[in-house]
Amino acid sequence: MMHSSQPLVSVVTPLYNAEKYLAECIESVLAQTYHNWEYIIVNNHSRDDSLAIAEAYAQRDARIRVVNNREFLPMIPNWNHALRQISEQSQFCKVVHADDWLFPECIERMVEVAIQHPTVGIVSAYRLNEDRVDLDGLPYPSTVVPGRVAGRLSLASNPLYLFGSPTSTLIRADLIRSREAFYDESLLHADTDACLRLLQKSDLGFVHQLLTYTRRHNESVTSTVHRLATIQAERVRSFERYGPIYLDEQEYRARREEIIQGYHHMLARHLFEGADKEFWRYHTENMANLAIPFQWQRMIRPLLLESVDALVHFRRTARSIAASLQTSGKRRDKQKTHAERLQVNTARGN
Repeated sequence: MMHSSQPLVSVVTPLYNAEKYLAECIESVLAQTYHNWEYIIVNNHSRDDSLAIAEAYAQRDARIRVVNNREFLPMIPNWNHALRQISEQSQFCKVVHADDWLFPECIERMVEVAIQHPTVGIVSAYRLNEDRVDLDGLPYPSTVVPGRVAGRLSLASNPLYLFGSPTSTLIRADLIRSREAFYDESLLHADTDACLRLLQKSDLGFVHQLLTYTRRHNESVTSTVHRLATIQAERVRSFERYGPIYLDEQEYRARREEIIQGYHHMLARHLFEGADKEFWRYHTENMANLAIPFQWQRMIRPLLLESVDALVHFRRTARSIAASLQTSGKRRDKQKTHAERLQVNTARGN
């Protein structure tokens, strides 16, 4: 694709304290085989050298623009703020988070699918999630699926994982500009919600190629996600919002039962592990907001399973320790016997 004929792509990186990986992220954008892009880096009051790194690259390449926030913003509001910076002339938007990066053909391959299929609003592709490829993708060689079908595949039993994170997707810029706040700021995992919202009126494109790298970082947001199990909670919320849209009534009822039982199973596991008050407050409020009754009887079987699993694990661990001690004891006895023999031989030699 010649540069002169390439649609403008807005690449966006919202960042906060990202100095460790930021240069790698920026270099991956500079290395793209696609050239007609603007790169907007939005610094959210970083306290490390992130701003200096971004500004140094901006001085080297005029396509890079750095926006320094006047005040600190929470994560999702900052994502929305970053998206508001894209050019009015851009046709596509490619988010790349500051600790992720793009393979060289990422933008070119995604734009090709979007141009060939004007009904496509979102383009996804396989991603490398540190050490594994974890997106399901469309059946090969299909590159487009109707939005309604993609939404159903994402929510039905045995759902397909099609979107990944914002780094994994390319979105038509007019869809982003159509809303003041592209992401729902009441959600911590607002990217999946945005994809399901867009698929009501646009189709999903997919590139059968590994195009992005996502890093499983350990920042405070990720810590909160794991400690409070927010992914499971918002998965239920997302299903309640979009399940009636993408699934028929019978399919919706059956899948909803699976979702709610799975939610109680997760709660039972955390009860067994001794979750704190903040965890229970978060999930009590979440269930109340969704009008889902908390039912102890749904947790009995999961608790029994957790108990059995813990007992089996304990027995395996105990056997492993006992075997290790026995092996160690035999080794010591063998060493002792060998030492005694040496002592006897030494005495005889004298």
